[in-house]
Amino acid sequence: MDSFAEMLRAARAGRFTIEELAARSGVSSGRISQLERALGNPSFITLSRLAAALDAPVGSFFAGPAAESRMVVRKNERKRIVVPHDKLAYELLTPDLQRSLEVYMFHLPPRFDSTGQPITHRGEECIHVLSGDLEVHIEDQSFQLAEGDSITYDSGRPHFVKNLTERTVTALAAVTPPSF
Repeated sequence: MDSFAEMLRAARAGRFTIEELAARSGVSSGRISQLERALGNPSFITLSRLAAALDAPVGSFFAGPAAESRMVVRKNERKRIVVPHDKLAYELLTPDLQRSLEVYMFHLPPRFDSTGQPITHRGEECIHVLSGDLEVHIEDQSFQLAEGDSITYDSGRPHFVKNLTERTVTALAAVTPPSF
């Protein structure tokens, strides 16, 4: 099972009707039906709402082959999630989300701005910028990060990111405990 549509159908099967999932998630039943038939792609916020309604981490929608061992993740075997609506791409660098630590690489398209979607989750997070310039907001503070810079913060505080440039930003994030 490797498509989002298949994973969504499987996660809902035997638990909720489309209408029940719509009521739990705040996503319309028509939109859920389209997603289950692979007609379109969810935004990150839609993905988050569906995952919460299904009592599953967003990372459960990562597609890709399993790593060859419980310790090694080969470059071509990374579990990926691509959110075409927002043009975001995440690559899980740890073998799974069943450990104490989650590490992923993310790619933010030019002019990406998640101001309207601050997130909070339990634990601590560290972001390291591999390429580009990233603006990180934590509550009412703003931090400008350039290539090679890192920031570590309490992820229970509302936070969001922006890419105000015309270049894609690539960064690593380490989160404990896993929250994706």
